[in-house]
Order: sequence, then C-alpha cells, then structure tokens
Amino acid sequence: MKLLIVVDMLKDFINPNGALFCGPAGEAIIPFVVDEVSEHRANGDPIIFLADNHDENDKEFDRFPKHCVAGTEGAELISVLNFSDEDGGKFIMRKTRYSGFYNTELDFHLKRLNPEAVTVVGVCTSICVMDTVAGLANRDQANIIVPKKCVADFDQEMHTMALKRMEALYGANVI
Repeated sequence: MKLLIVVDMLKDFINPNGALFCGPAGEAIIPFVVDEVSEHRANGDPIIFLADNHDENDKEFDRFPKHCVAGTEGAELISVLNFSDEDGGKFIMRKTRYSGFYNTELDFHLKRLNPEAVTVVGVCTSICVMDTVAGLANRDQANIIVPKKCVADFDQEMHTMALKRMEALYGANVI
C-alpha cells in the first residue's frame, strides 16, 4: 500500500489573491497534483492532506505574513482537490508548523498504515515539504518519493536546494 501526503495546497498559497501566494510555480503544479491525487484515489490508497492552520496571533506571523488562519477561506483546500465525506481513507490533517509531524497525528497514522512507499507533493518545497520529508526519513520510512513536477516554492534557488537536500540527506527518490 502506498500513502500520498499532499502538503498545503491551500487557497492562501495557491490562489493569486492568497495571503502568501506561492506564485506561478505554485499554480503550475496544480494539474500534476490533481493527477497524483486521482491516481492514488483510483488505487484506493490513503491520502492525507496536510493543511497549515494558524491561530489569529500565531508566532509564525513574526516571520511570514498572516496566512491560513483557522476558519478562513485561505485555510481551505483549493477547490479542485475538494473531496466528499464518502472518500474513505482521505482526510485533512491540520498543522501549525512546517513539519506535518509537529503536534499532529501523522506519526500515528504512518505507523498504523505502514506504507511501502510515501509520495509527498505540494508547497513550499524548501519549507513544509522538506520538513515533512525530513520527518519521514527520521522515522526510517523507506521509499519516500517526491515528484519534481508536483512541488513548488516561492524561491527557485531554495526549491532546487531543497530537492537536492531531500535526495542527498533524507534519501528521497526525487523524480
């Protein structure tokens, strides 16, 4: 069984009017992420949508503009990724920091599912994607896959560095 983790494909990052718009690079990955989600759905694989979700006065706003505030439209999945309650094995996991493992149940679900492979897609490559991949590597997850066409960043230089780091340091298969 394979697991798909979709990182922060949220309106505040992906929509041009979003509070922390990732730019054209973020928009460009949408069809590829949709294809990845569709493929995993068709195979019956579990899908976890990690979603940045902050309190109104989160300390992260000292470093970044206010974004993905709990209960706002900006904290919602982009509409092309919405799914119904009937989509078993797919759910949104709210997170308050870069890593999908920080104060979430991701570690529990990773152990419960024990996937043979984990594919990670979304934004931003050098922040939340890389920190989540690091968490997978630190938990000895074998076969971590990061499709280049399914990740994007605000900064192309940091994007390239993050892909190299995930491959060299965390053993991810960057394809």
